[in-house]
Amino acid sequence: MAQPDNKQSKALERSNVLKERIEKYLEARSSIPTGRERSQAIKEQKEIILNIFGAGEEDWNNWEWQVKNRISDPETLARVLNIDSQAHGKIEEIGEKYRWSISPYYLSLIDPGEKWDPIKLQAVPCAMELVGDGTPDPMGEEFTSPVPAITRRYPDRLIIKVTNQCGMYCRHCQRRRSIGEVDRPTPVEEMEKAIAYVRDNPEIRDVLLTGGDAFMLSNERIDWILKELRSIEHLELIRLGSRTLVTLPQRVDKELAEILARYHPIFVNTQFNHPREVTEESARACAILADAGVPLGNQMVLLRGINDDPDVVKRLNHELLRIRVSPYYIFHAKGVQGTTHFRTRVEKGMEIMESLRGFTSGLAIPTFIINAPYGYGKTPVLPEYVVSWADDHILLRTWEGRVMKYPNKLDPWNDEEIF
Repeated sequence: MAQPDNKQSKALERSNVLKERIEKYLEARSSIPTGRERSQAIKEQKEIILNIFGAGEEDWNNWEWQVKNRISDPETLARVLNIDSQAHGKIEEIGEKYRWSISPYYLSLIDPGEKWDPIKLQAVPCAMELVGDGTPDPMGEEFTSPVPAITRRYPDRLIIKVTNQCGMYCRHCQRRRSIGEVDRPTPVEEMEKAIAYVRDNPEIRDVLLTGGDAFMLSNERIDWILKELRSIEHLELIRLGSRTLVTLPQRVDKELAEILARYHPIFVNTQFNHPREVTEESARACAILADAGVPLGNQMVLLRGINDDPDVVKRLNHELLRIRVSPYYIFHAKGVQGTTHFRTRVEKGMEIMESLRGFTSGLAIPTFIINAPYGYGKTPVLPEYVVSWADDHILLRTWEGRVMKYPNKLDPWNDEEIF
């Protein structure tokens, strides 16, 4: 049998080193199940919830039924989850200060036997909401709103808040100050003023429709807004922000996808925060939009106790790519009043970025972002890969921690001798 030559021996040796570098993740991955891998457990919880409401499969698949039957009282919650009397009282106390509401679908994703379930932590009020620092509006949105419903922080793009309603009310929500006891779309008069502002400012080339959740509007209202915006000649891109793909995937149907497809280029940003949220139903919702030519991006929020683990984030990003969602941002959690227990140290985000670069494909690597206070915009936070600079080279640190010299100089240039 022929012996491998020296080059092949080195290649095999390197291959073995690379295998060793991924063994820890492969071992950890088996303990991080996705929603699709938990489909049987989710189905069992779904049946319990349907029995409580005396409902059937047709109801479950109707997004308006899901919204109408959102769980917002401890009594119903206790029939599905293990909630003792002390927690019951605390949830009532929190509910007097901060609204909470969980779609039946998202409730079915919670493992009632797991105290620190990552889905539960995002959905069910906990005592830590009543302590800690934070302010209602750390982004200073009230100072970046030139007309009602608009937030503008950048030269060429802005946000239009089209509703205060969401499929459920996440415990880490950055705009919980805007959530009232009554769900309502932004009034038509305010929307007309917002659209007129875009029309009157030709430097605006990109608009993000958010809220609340843009997909909580009716199809007719979404169609009207998109038609009005698309009539503005200088507006190039329209984006919609929606977490319904995660919390209320029944909302996404072919009729909605067909409306969006009329107004391309259209982009949709969503927020998956844990692999357990990637279920068969959320994958189906993403497929409907992707098949209509709508690019999907994910904006994960880094949340303590939920996804502040490099292996969890890697598993999430791999699963997102499988359902045609591009990992776009990892947001450092904002200092919103009632949510600060979710905040990590900034170093945790940098550690996660270090664990991704080189260890997985570039498609699975988002950008770690801190939103500057007072509305001064997104700021990327990156690990330092350039160790030092010299006149003719830099010292470069690779993803494996190797420090290497890399040339960094210009060769002679003579305009007269190019051709």
